Amino acid sequence: MDKLHAMTVFTRVAELSSFTQAANSLGLPKGSISMAVQNLEGHLGTRLLQRTTRKVVLTHDGQVFYQRCKDLLTDMDELESMFQLDEKGIQGRIRIDVPLAVAREVVMPHLPDFLAQHPGIKIELSSTDRRVDVVAEGFDCVLRVGNLGDSGLVARSMGVHHTINCASPIYVEKYGAPSTLDDLKHHFMVHYAQVLGSEDAYWEYRLGAEIKRIKMPSIITVNNSDAYTQACLAGLGIIQVPQAAAKKHLSQGKMLELLPEYQAAPMPITMLYPNRQHQPRRVKVFMDWLAERLQDYLA
Repeated sequence: MDKLHAMTVFTRVAELSSFTQAANSLGLPKGSISMAVQNLEGHLGTRLLQRTTRKVVLTHDGQVFYQRCKDLLTDMDELESMFQLDEKGIQGRIRIDVPLAVAREVVMPHLPDFLAQHPGIKIELSSTDRRVDVVAEGFDCVLRVGNLGDSGLVARSMGVHHTINCASPIYVEKYGAPSTLDDLKHHFMVHYAQVLGSEDAYWEYRLGAEIKRIKMPSIITVNNSDAYTQACLAGLGIIQVPQAAAKKHLSQGKMLELLPEYQAAPMPITMLYPNRQHQPRRVKVFMDWLAERLQDYLA
């Protein structure tokens, strides 16, 4: 096994903290993964990974070597594609994470066209509402909706989600439609929480430059965006949802917009990726493509 391949194996093990997950990710036998790392450690004369019963962690030398490996592998990707003017010649694997709704409504319907233009590119797509660790889990880029903390990653703005208030005709028939904020005390929210039982449900709205919150009762709590939408359609409560995600249901009469004068603040959509000196061409091509698809989706 050549040194570059061994470095690729090592970086994936380091990012996933698991020989088994690295083997599954790379499509290789677990034994070959372990052997590649052992040979690399023997060649370097130092231990790179500390194996425990629960996970694999980097040693101090392993941390230093990991960063140099990432830089070198990125440079190799760039060198291999820098003279490929034909987009069909771009090759390599892209590991991305996007929200469930974006995967369903934006990426999947158009991905065959992208792959037809770039047959040498392979996609590893993660689509959950969990905020993945970009560096530790080896992602090339992730798409996030909402306000961001200081992650140390490069951030590229991809637009904003305008949020509207919706309920289903089933809900309105049973509980009526609120016409004032005071009416909300007689209504239910579908509560979205990444950690179940972590907090109460609130109605959020803008008042000038301020964000106001009204505590509301809920009869169901969910932890992903698909269940959030489905709970609304089933008549289980009011939701505050991106307009782009609701427009199909609105046009079909499956959702009704409520209290348009009391909307939550728009949510920024941001692409995050590691701060590398050279962005692999395949990743840049994909991010540019996704930016165009998002503009169509948000229009």
